[in-house]
Amino acid sequence: MVVKITRKEILERLHKEISENRPILGAGCSAGIIAKCAELGQADLIIIYSTGKTRLMGLPTTIIGNSNPITLEMYDEIANVVKNKPIIAGVEANDCFYLDQEASLKRFLNKGFNGVINFPTTGLYENLIEGGMALRKFNESMAFGYGVAHWGWSREVEMIKILHDWDVFTMAYVFTAPDSKDMAEAGADVICAHVGPTMGGIAGFTALEDLDTLLKRAQEIFEAARKVNPEVICLIHGGPFYDPQSTKVIYEKTIAQGFVGASSIERIPIEKAVTEICRGFKSIPLIKR
Repeated sequence: MVVKITRKEILERLHKEISENRPILGAGCSAGIIAKCAELGQADLIIIYSTGKTRLMGLPTTIIGNSNPITLEMYDEIANVVKNKPIIAGVEANDCFYLDQEASLKRFLNKGFNGVINFPTTGLYENLIEGGMALRKFNESMAFGYGVAHWGWSREVEMIKILHDWDVFTMAYVFTAPDSKDMAEAGADVICAHVGPTMGGIAGFTALEDLDTLLKRAQEIFEAARKVNPEVICLIHGGPFYDPQSTKVIYEKTIAQGFVGASSIERIPIEKAVTEICRGFKSIPLIKR
């Protein structure tokens, strides 16, 4: 039986880690063996993203297909081996196959998920392409046609607010200080500064910005959220942060309290481990007889 872990208990656990000077770790897990090992490795949050399927295919992180049904389908495999860690769903708020947002969210809660993060997110595209705010306006203009109040980024904010009103644990990927303010006002428990697609490994992305620029923007994101809610938990994801050593600087240069990893948990370590073990097997010479 899946143990229901409440928002209150999740927050108590996370704040305890912070009070004892241990960074929070959210681990993207797309297979049972990865989730099982992440829990053994003391990850605080097990996060299920539909995009994890492409990482396990040996590809760069790619959004494919209808995300929400994929994420829902992945739950049973993960919950089967995770004993006592919160399982967080990456939910696409802008799901044109399920326009009733509350009904859509109830699918995840009824399945057994303990919390939600806004992923896939329109913020990723809006902030990686030139003229992204024009794309935001275009997305918002689609709401009328869908017969809903919001579409695009504002629908993601609406999703977090609904869940907060239901006393469900929420995390929010944000890319700018104004968007951070939006999500903090909606009641997000965790603000995660997304600093771009993850670099590193054999299927990683290339650098989009320099390190100082990313860290400065992350700090601005955290400060905007803290002005709304001084207790909000601040995490970082992506960009040049893809292994334990690379995350050290985020605690030196920002007020981040932890890290969310996806490629850095379930892709890059596998690339390294399998490559090294195969080389190890091949290094053992045959005995000539």
